[in-house]
Amino acid sequence: MHAGHFVESYFEAWNHRDPVGVAGHLCADGTYIDVPANRQLSQRDLMADLAQYFAADHYEYRLVGEVLKGHGSIAFQYHMTPVQGNVRSRFGAEFMTLTDQGALRIADYYDAGIIANQSLIEPKFSTKKYAKSGLDPARIELYSRRLVQLVEEQRVYMQPELTLPGLAGMVGCSINHLSQILNSKFEMTFFDFLNSYRVEEAKLILRDMSASHQSILDISFAVGFNSNSAFYSAFKKKTGMTPAQFRRNTTSKIN
Repeated sequence: MHAGHFVESYFEAWNHRDPVGVAGHLCADGTYIDVPANRQLSQRDLMADLAQYFAADHYEYRLVGEVLKGHGSIAFQYHMTPVQGNVRSRFGAEFMTLTDQGALRIADYYDAGIIANQSLIEPKFSTKKYAKSGLDPARIELYSRRLVQLVEEQRVYMQPELTLPGLAGMVGCSINHLSQILNSKFEMTFFDFLNSYRVEEAKLILRDMSASHQSILDISFAVGFNSNSAFYSAFKKKTGMTPAQFRRNTTSKIN
């Protein structure tokens, strides 16, 4: 598994305030350890815990420094920047044990005063980055066709619980390979890729006069988003308008 791609997807899920996406980085039998609070959570428990946390979360998360690699393990530091409210910046570090199916163990040390403190990283970790997986062109084409079929024919993007590991399983490739294909062939991250289809689906509904009774919130859930804020953010990023503005603009042109 490519550490950089895995961590990039992990931070994406945090920044999209997506509890399913974050928890999906754990193996089905994995454990998330909240070290300061002395709590151990299963994948399901983490999902429920984060749903409550994100309702009041006011942070943007970013990687600090490099992802460090050990024998089947990675470690990295992160910075939590407040995006609203009178709250302070926070810092932390995470240690993960990885398998091909995701993280078997995630230990989260937040507010640990570790920013720029490389001594916290255990000596067994090396700053050497993962090598590229060496996907050959034939497999890239095969996985890409499967991916397009899944989203365009089976419309799997409509599943709000869909995660990177879950989609990789449907495609029949590793998480690392799917991340590489999304980044190199489609030039998108996992969430941007799914959300591009979800936004197009939403635009069809918003243009449909027979669906004018549907609320924006109902539409956001119908096309696969699991939060209204994520829908508004993705929609405006792609169209330059909010969903309500797009609907009004479409209606005015028809009239």
